[in-house]
Amino acid sequence: MSKSILKPNKTFVRQIIRHYLKYDKENPFIFISAMLAFLGIAAGVMVLMIAMGIMNGTQKEFTKKLFVMNYPLTVLPIEEGAVNDQLIAKLQNAFPHLKFSPYYTTQVITKNDGEVQGSLLYGVDFDKESAINEIFAKAVGKAQSKYKVVIGEGLSFELNAPVGHKVTLYFSEQQAVGFGTIPLQKRFVVDGVFKSGLKAYDKAIMYTTQEAFRKLLKRPVGSYDGLHIYTKEPLKEIDAIRKILPPTVVIEGWWQQNGNFFAAMEMEKKALFLVLLLIILVASLNIISSLLMTVMSRRSEIALMRTLGATKEEIRMIFFRLGLIIGAGGIVAGTLLGLLGMWILKTFDIISLPADVYGTSKLPVELTLSDFSLIIIGTSIIILISSLYPARKASQTDPLTVLRNE
Repeated sequence: MSKSILKPNKTFVRQIIRHYLKYDKENPFIFISAMLAFLGIAAGVMVLMIAMGIMNGTQKEFTKKLFVMNYPLTVLPIEEGAVNDQLIAKLQNAFPHLKFSPYYTTQVITKNDGEVQGSLLYGVDFDKESAINEIFAKAVGKAQSKYKVVIGEGLSFELNAPVGHKVTLYFSEQQAVGFGTIPLQKRFVVDGVFKSGLKAYDKAIMYTTQEAFRKLLKRPVGSYDGLHIYTKEPLKEIDAIRKILPPTVVIEGWWQQNGNFFAAMEMEKKALFLVLLLIILVASLNIISSLLMTVMSRRSEIALMRTLGATKEEIRMIFFRLGLIIGAGGIVAGTLLGLLGMWILKTFDIISLPADVYGTSKLPVELTLSDFSLIIIGTSIIILISSLYPARKASQTDPLTVLRNE
């Protein structure tokens, strides 16, 4: 019997909450304060969602570009000749679902129309490279010569060398001329122009045939400078591949080649999240002030309810739920506004980006489920904490003291 008496009357609690949520003509500032708290929470959640979505979208866009141009996995030799046809055959047998593209590489100086640029030249099998590099595959032309190159858009523009034109490549190797030597040079026809969306790559990387490498630089058949491997899940595959590789080679992932860049982006995202969370923290102060103003203005009502049998737990529950309703309403409204804002940014070209820098003219926005969950959890914790003190303060109201002063 005693347990049923101590149990809070939920119907009574709900009725009082509905009463306190209504606009009070005698105390309009309480309602205005509650609305400001509601709008502050909504604005904070919306801004956090859009900001984190932009950060994730930008990171994913750069990851996509770097994933292609850096290749998911790369096998490099420690000893000369360690990357060879025998090793590739071994990997193909062990991992038939993966794609492989062996390559040669060297640094060259490219010259045309009086312009000179330093470049990194790769010697690849055009068919194998096209299977793992979609940007390269789109650029490959139909030139029959083995002395052909596929160059980036930036390099093509600076050298004034569109498809079909010829450029001169200077190698570090020397060739004998008369009684002396000069750097080895050769004219190559531009077979295609690729556009990766990253200027640094478009100006620095070139591709040619393996036959040209072997002919000009006397590279051995069946032995390579490295091996590019394509897999959709490099993080999962790298350890399995490493186990069967000989100690004369090493394997690294694209994330290791760009570790500092992504570490900086991740740190920036965390800092942005904490800074924007302060918006919600400030808005939560309005919840505290609104509830405290309600407590102060309703002291006589609280005292009357206590004398009529309302328990401290019921009073505490009333004001605690008031805070939760204001905060939860702000979270719901902010989530809807955030989703609407992200849809507008993705659908309409409101913010235009330079496509030659970012690879896209539209602002990339993509909010992950983990980040959204983090926003909701962080906001909910702030709202819970903000609602505790006013609820506790209301439950400590002494009905005798209040009614005596009234």
